Amino acid sequence: MSTRFYALPVEQTRWDVPSGATTVFNWEYDETRDRLLSLYEKGKEKQWNTNARLDWTIDVDPGSGKNAPDYYIPIYGSEMWDRLDRKGRRELRHHMAAWLNSQFLHGEQGALICAAKIVQTVPDIDSKFYAATQVMDEARHVETYSRYLREKVELAYPINRHLKALLNDVVNDERWDMTNLGMQVLIEGLALAAFSMIRDYSEEPLAKALNTYVMQDEARHVAFGRLALREFYPQLTEAERAEREEFVVYACYLMRDRFLAEEVWENLGFDRKECLEYVESSEMMQAFRRMLFSRIVPTIKDLGLWGPKVQQAYRDMGVLDFQDLDPDELSAADEELARDMDRRRGAGRDEETATAALAGVDSARAREVEQAIRDGGDG
Repeated sequence: MSTRFYALPVEQTRWDVPSGATTVFNWEYDETRDRLLSLYEKGKEKQWNTNARLDWTIDVDPGSGKNAPDYYIPIYGSEMWDRLDRKGRRELRHHMAAWLNSQFLHGEQGALICAAKIVQTVPDIDSKFYAATQVMDEARHVETYSRYLREKVELAYPINRHLKALLNDVVNDERWDMTNLGMQVLIEGLALAAFSMIRDYSEEPLAKALNTYVMQDEARHVAFGRLALREFYPQLTEAERAEREEFVVYACYLMRDRFLAEEVWENLGFDRKECLEYVESSEMMQAFRRMLFSRIVPTIKDLGLWGPKVQQAYRDMGVLDFQDLDPDELSAADEELARDMDRRRGAGRDEETATAALAGVDSARAREVEQAIRDGGDG
């Protein structure tokens, strides 16, 4: 994507992050686990082509209020929002859509790099198999969000400084489990919750479909992260576990601040301090930011990284109650919604073709949802 689409200057077109990771070869090709091999099979079978599965002929108005509810704009309800005329609100919606989807795009490139790194560094051959399918998934996601920004939004923003700092830490760490924890569980966990806001509340059909299908892939990625880490973390020493918990606390505070959208306020001439003060005190925005942790908290608890510092951090952020959610049920719901969207797409064909297509989709994906639950839920 050319830098001419960016709303702000891009400091550098290439970001080099040094990494001293050790490459692990494994000659034990028969040392595999059924649950990870099952995920690997799904990863192979469920590859899709963004150019074929999504309808790119849909017209998108990036300034429309149908793209997402206005109450998700951080300054909604403030005096600053009330002072905006119709043109000003359209411009702000456009820039918020550009900013949010840009962060999705940059985060997906981070996931692409991390998945490739996991292939290189993870010691188990079955984990390498599955991570290889995720590399293709993430490449597709980068392609998809890039095309949406270029062709539909026609505007982009550079990577947010909080996301950049976290990606720098994750990519820099040579330990495969820290790459997995930082990307699969934390960064993608937050992204899943943000994707779901668009999937569930947007009236823009292309964005709704795009995020639904991306979330279907991400459900497998989170299941992979949980399986690999849940088997590895019981082997850690107390000091090693404490280090991971410290990282979880640090990363979650960084990600909470990632959605302040400082760049947008400064670029459009708002008073940055006034905007941030409103966001910090707004009950609606506090609720929105809490919801973004709905995918992370139950997964962290499931992994056993649940010491006093982690619980206190989540209590301070007002997200501790999410510990009672079931990660398997959330993943299964993501799968089901994507399946339902395919069903509705098929209904637009002639009856015989639609019936045959839906039968194949239903039978194949029903098995995938059931197996995904077992893969992520077996203790």
